[in-house]
Amino acid sequence: AASQQYIGSPSIAVLPNGEYVASHDFFGPGSTYSKMSVFGSRDKGQTWEKRADLDGQWWSSLFVHKGALYLMGTTKEYGFTVIRRSTDGGRTWTEPKDANTGLLWGDGAYHCAPHPVVIHKGRLWRAMEDAMNGTKWGERFRAFMMSAPVDADLLKASSWTSSNRLARDPAWLDGKFGGWLEGNAVVTPQGSIVDILRVDVKKDDNEKAAIVRISADGKQASFDPAQDFIDFPGGSKKFTIRWDAKSKHYWALANYVPAEHRHQDPSRTRNTLALIRSSDLRHWEVRSILLSHPDTAKHGFQYADWQFEGNDLIAVVRLAFDDAAGGAHNQHDANYLTFHRLKNFRQAIR
Repeated sequence: AASQQYIGSPSIAVLPNGEYVASHDFFGPGSTYSKMSVFGSRDKGQTWEKRADLDGQWWSSLFVHKGALYLMGTTKEYGFTVIRRSTDGGRTWTEPKDANTGLLWGDGAYHCAPHPVVIHKGRLWRAMEDAMNGTKWGERFRAFMMSAPVDADLLKASSWTSSNRLARDPAWLDGKFGGWLEGNAVVTPQGSIVDILRVDVKKDDNEKAAIVRISADGKQASFDPAQDFIDFPGGSKKFTIRWDAKSKHYWALANYVPAEHRHQDPSRTRNTLALIRSSDLRHWEVRSILLSHPDTAKHGFQYADWQFEGNDLIAVVRLAFDDAAGGAHNQHDANYLTFHRLKNFRQAIR
């Protein structure tokens, strides 16, 4: 807390050789809002080493494609959209200097979080937002989807297609809709691509997520507020959704709010991390409480990013917790990046 540099945007990937790579950025008044660090583990997460410090990379997802490691996000808070590639396990990275080397969208302000880059019908898909609909948090975010052919050079801006960008309507959810952000690219049971977004909603017993529909060519995004808001445990905070073919369920780690805390602002209630699942993306159940603390003011287990590894689930978490210097500044301003393994996650029940 004293440094005023907090841990943000955890992401994790598994390299083809079995090594883990994790990353996070720094935010807060003591930070530049543009720097991040990359770590690696050669022993399944037991020990970690720093592999790189990057400037000009933020809010970024790690993913592996065709044997190479990528980081995709923004240059800074509300910066340009960029992508970098590493061929040595995250130790060295390309520099996004122009439209041929990783500068994808350099025309304004963009926003995202570490979310899956998925492959479907010969394309990679990655949900994003721009932040050009005003300047106020929430209302400024417009949802869209990026995609590129799987065989394209991902560092070339010309490889990427963008959908149109959808702004919020403040009248949605009976006027309680504050905005949407931090979307997940997900393949539906019907075989189409959607963007499932965190929804900022106040004074509602049930947290929400929004399902934005994306056309097959990736160029058209559409939303029906009458049917595409869904109840989602933890939906007012960042969550990551992945499909598990073995169980035939979608899984997510989310900041579910237990009944005893539902009188509080749900977007700031982050003291419980739950494993949730769905068979159809519309109906979600809480399967297991993974991390919890009774205090909501200075404890948070948030922004979890995770991967399947056989019967286990491995995750990195932005964690606000006690330390030798008086603990976290608050539940949002995390002071740890932690690694976790949930064994036999499909059998985990509370």
